[in-house]
Amino acid sequence: MTGMVTQETLPGRDETNGHVRIGALVPLTRPGWDEAGRHLLAGMELAVREVNDAGGIMGRPVALVVRDTAADPHRAAAAVEELAGLGVAAVAGEYHSVVARAAAARADALGVPFLCASAVLDALTEQPTPWVARLAPAQSHGWRIYADHLLAAGHRRIAVAIDPSSVYWACGARILRDHLAPHDGTVLDVDVRGSTAASVCDTLADLHATALLLLVGHPEPAVSIVRSVRRDRRLAGITIGAPAGQPEFTGWATALGADGAAVPFLRYLPERLGPLGERVATALRERLAEAPSFVAFEGYDTVTVLADMLRSHGPDRRAWTPESWARVSVEGTRGRIRFSRTPDIGVWQWAWAPVQVVDRDPADPGRLRVLRTG
Repeated sequence: MTGMVTQETLPGRDETNGHVRIGALVPLTRPGWDEAGRHLLAGMELAVREVNDAGGIMGRPVALVVRDTAADPHRAAAAVEELAGLGVAAVAGEYHSVVARAAAARADALGVPFLCASAVLDALTEQPTPWVARLAPAQSHGWRIYADHLLAAGHRRIAVAIDPSSVYWACGARILRDHLAPHDGTVLDVDVRGSTAASVCDTLADLHATALLLLVGHPEPAVSIVRSVRRDRRLAGITIGAPAGQPEFTGWATALGADGAAVPFLRYLPERLGPLGERVATALRERLAEAPSFVAFEGYDTVTVLADMLRSHGPDRRAWTPESWARVSVEGTRGRIRFSRTPDIGVWQWAWAPVQVVDRDPADPGRLRVLRTG
């Protein structure tokens, strides 16, 4: 396992002697979505710096012990085991849902507190656990809001370019199908396995769908599909959407330019940030040298929550109780964070982070437009 070393991020036991250590799981290399991982880590590092500037935890500085998951569930589970052996107070982070699920299962088995920052898969654990909590809204919550946006825009016949072998994409398609069906909405699967972008366009032309949703990886095949659809005259009137949030990051705009505009996606920010959120946004922009994504705010809030909890009962995870998450009440960048038990979700859940449907303005692809809030 490799760690990224910064002022607050140290690689192992000797270098963090005397520190309160928090394990950080982030995708920093391919095939992980490394741009999302970079934003997630930037938020976590900023929060660590601020915690330490304020005196740390009971007078002890905090250090992140970072492990790159590279979107590999087995690597993430092994990292949790390693971090537990290093004596971390808690584990935090991860962006990819299937990877976070593997990490959550291992944390539950080992009795290690794990605060999941970004992954949204409803079934993050197979059974209820006192050890795992999550900041991001469950997929069923956010994707239903996205489905309502589609309905309000007049879409009833919706194609999804999908890799059905992915649990995350398959769950997303099912959520959309179940929510749209009572409103006479139809979801039509276009299996991208073994397909080219051109053959996807041929299938779409035959389906006569009014919207195409990208339930596929980024940058490929998402970028190639968008380019092909934008250039196919048969599909001139089709709306392209990406509920998983691919257009949030600058890499999307860099790769696609104007072709990447007007592609609605989900992000988890309020329409207006409060004073804390504005201050953090400024600091994150300086740290990242670009506009921070919602993932960077998730990283910051994750460490903020854990620091508050560790101040209240100390850094020894043996002091953790099944109700530790229930006592959380922390002002985050996107609102006050409290955890509760939510039906059909086995982890402690912030219900809910703010949800927006957003796209890039065709007149200025660098500007984001809020289309719906939920």
